[in-house]
Amino acid sequence: IAMAGFVGYIVHSNDIRWTFDKVAASVPTGLPAPAVWDAIPDIAKWQIILFVGVMESWRENKVVLEAEGQKHYMSGGKPGYFPSFDLLPHPVPFPLFDPFGISKRATEEKKAKGRLAEINNGR
Repeated sequence: IAMAGFVGYIVHSNDIRWTFDKVAASVPTGLPAPAVWDAIPDIAKWQIILFVGVMESWRENKVVLEAEGQKHYMSGGKPGYFPSFDLLPHPVPFPLFDPFGISKRATEEKKAKGRLAEINNGR
């Protein structure tokens, strides 16, 4: 999340915009990133906040975690684990964690070492 927020900060600070985005086109250019947040419509702010809330609710949901054989990270589960969207009735094209299956072939020791590195780096 922090890395995505940093990228968003850089994008908005440098006035990088999609040409088809009418909301972004309505915000004046040349503003620092905090001023861009103040300038976007309230409904856009709520959309961002609600999306993050839905993702957090999905990640913390005991039923979803148990369906994948996991536990909450405060109860001995893996820190940083994000469950798949397999329980949703609507198909989701790829999971948020490892969307391209890069770590699928890694050994359990290598995965544990990577998780420890992420925790030690504050992510």
